[in-house]
Amino acid sequence: MVVLFSELKRKEVINIRDCKSLGRVCDLELDPCNGCICKIIVCESCRWFSLFSADKTIEICFKDIKQIGPDIILVDINC
Repeated sequence: MVVLFSELKRKEVINIRDCKSLGRVCDLELDPCNGCICKIIVCESCRWFSLFSADKTIEICFKDIKQIGPDIILVDINC
């Protein structure tokens, strides 16, 4: 399965431990030696007050991604 970064950015990230939304993918951390994804960076922004507060980011290791679906990404993290 091939997934473009532009498609990945549109997907909502859900933690399967508590079924809560963590936000959406805003960036990736790549290993420069082998080109593999090390982490996804998820931005959680407050929709109503985004002008007054900075986005909070969560770094999620690639090994913690359980499934990438058509609309969401399921992760298993302890937060």
